[in-house]
Amino acid sequence: MDFKNISYFAKKFNMKNLLITAVFFSAFAISCNDANKTDVTVATTDTASTSKPADQPDVQMDSATMMKNWQAFMTPGEPHKMLAKSNGTWNGDITMWMSADAPPQKMTGTAENKMILNGLYQQGTHKGMYNGMPFEGISTTAYDNIKKMFISSWVDNMGSGIMHMEGPWDEATKTITMKGSCSDPMSGKTIEVKEIMKFIDDKNQMMEMYEVKNGKERKTMEIKFTKK
Repeated sequence: MDFKNISYFAKKFNMKNLLITAVFFSAFAISCNDANKTDVTVATTDTASTSKPADQPDVQMDSATMMKNWQAFMTPGEPHKMLAKSNGTWNGDITMWMSADAPPQKMTGTAENKMILNGLYQQGTHKGMYNGMPFEGISTTAYDNIKKMFISSWVDNMGSGIMHMEGPWDEATKTITMKGSCSDPMSGKTIEVKEIMKFIDDKNQMMEMYEVKNGKERKTMEIKFTKK
């Protein structure tokens, strides 16, 4: 069960901490090079290929370049600002379909979102009642500056697994479409899932969840969010 949505808080870096981090990272990189006698490869945003041709040499970087790349990776950007608009408390009007031929189940819940770790991650605390039992879940949503993708994780008190998903932003439809997998307690297997999060306006959002089996999608949940 998922009550997720996203938010943002941005702040400037503490220069003292950044300097300490830079010294540590440089020392670590030099130590690794001396110990293993291997070059450091440049991080790339191309996720289509995870390997390079055998005849293409690694590109060695100095510590300044490494720190510049690392700082770019750890700095909140425009996608994080967009997510910031979802800070606060939301009411959720939830509809669930347990199977294709079962009638929908209705319930309500709340989600309270805040940004953590310098505004890089949105953490949501989600609460409600399901079949007469208290429900609580925790979501974490990030925007990976290297992958250029949104990444999310989900845990709750009605399971023992972690759901992972990732996907891009579509500016034309104002949606994030993420795909991933989770454990299915009904079948005892891992299943593929898809989530579509639509940002209607500053006060309204819509989340749709689908399970994907044998290439076919079945809608399992819909949540209409209204900001308090």
